[in-house]
Amino acid sequence: MIALLKRDLALALRSGGGFGLSLAFFLIVVMFVPFGIGPDSATLAKIAPGILWIGALLACLLSLDRIFQLDYEDGSLELLATSPLPLEAIVAMKALAHWMTTGLPLALAAPVLGFLLSLPSGAYMWIFLSLLIGTPALSFLGTFGAAITVGLKRGGLLLSLLVLPLYIPTLIFGAQSVTLVTQGTSNSTAFLILAALSLFSLALIPFAAAYALKVNLR
Repeated sequence: MIALLKRDLALALRSGGGFGLSLAFFLIVVMFVPFGIGPDSATLAKIAPGILWIGALLACLLSLDRIFQLDYEDGSLELLATSPLPLEAIVAMKALAHWMTTGLPLALAAPVLGFLLSLPSGAYMWIFLSLLIGTPALSFLGTFGAAITVGLKRGGLLLSLLVLPLYIPTLIFGAQSVTLVTQGTSNSTAFLILAALSLFSLALIPFAAAYALKVNLR
């Protein structure tokens, strides 16, 4: 499984479809907001947590169709499905590789980009922690959508339509966990719910995605 994880990480970094593209898109979203909203620091500070979370969510969507599609096209996915490794473990490793090349860099970049949106000083740590804890849910839920749409021509739009509704709870509690801090209110409940959503996704999504893959590979 470690070899599979290293392979997926190497492919993602070599192609640039995960790491570079997601960060560039995240930066573009954050940079364009002040042009549309205006340069008022108070307004930007109020909406900064939501904008950063929406930008991270959309950036995660960009590379979801690559999780299984390339392996499906060259036949590697069928070989992996018939290997001694459980298909659930293969799905988990691919989701982990997606998070390490997409979610983790976005979490690291968010505090820096928060400066462009006049994010309050006390919220920098929380925007990093919320994305660090919440983006695994985005990667695992996206892996489930990718498993459903694998093999479909032009399935990227369908994948987005399937996954976006599943992202809503993570988006709400992720942004809320930072917004509450900027308002001087305790964010413990929102942050714990966000962590629970990620743990729920890590526990159940590999089995659901593995089942979807088995159906598509028959």
